[in-house]
Amino acid sequence: MIELQNVSKTYPLRKGRRIILNGATITLPWKNIGILGRNGAGKSTLLRMIAGIEEPDGGIIRRSKTVSWPLGFRGSFHRDLSGLENVRFVARVYGQNTEEMIEKVRDFAELGQFYYEPLKSYSSGMGARLAFGVSMAVNFEVYLVDEIMAVGDARFKAKSKQAFMERLPHSRIVMVSHAMNNLREYCDTGLVVHEGKMTYYEDLEEAIQVYNKLNEE
Repeated sequence: MIELQNVSKTYPLRKGRRIILNGATITLPWKNIGILGRNGAGKSTLLRMIAGIEEPDGGIIRRSKTVSWPLGFRGSFHRDLSGLENVRFVARVYGQNTEEMIEKVRDFAELGQFYYEPLKSYSSGMGARLAFGVSMAVNFEVYLVDEIMAVGDARFKAKSKQAFMERLPHSRIVMVSHAMNNLREYCDTGLVVHEGKMTYYEDLEEAIQVYNKLNEE
């Protein structure tokens, strides 16, 4: 599904560099995978590299399935364009039916007239709803999730969860979360990121045990 071959990634610090991955090689199967690691281990960075949003310093990442951007990611949106114009741009990039996607996102995000206004006029919640709607409007084989999104009121949260769950019979997820109950709900395997290395576990509970031991050190 997703193959990382000799992948390295570091970030500069005041003194030295912080190692995220150090020549890591692993093949992740087409399963629902929970990514665990201590704060600063590089979980979100790994997710962005899998998505192709961020490049590794070295090595190769191969994807045999269509992979989403991290769910709700807004980095590719243009603040001076309207919600509709941003949706049109994404639809063209991903080869979607433009008018159909514009309608889907409009109905899902429930932004009213703001859908036709520039994103710079949006509240953070409105931007998140638009981003989630765009994510759900494209059918990916693998969805990347950096913490479960809690956008809007209880009704909108329920609608968002239902839309997400409808994808799972035909897609898989790779999820970063500090909430073990969320990982247990959506994932059955685990990937622990620690000191520049990744270890895959077929059993999520085993991965959680390893993660808990790391936190005790």
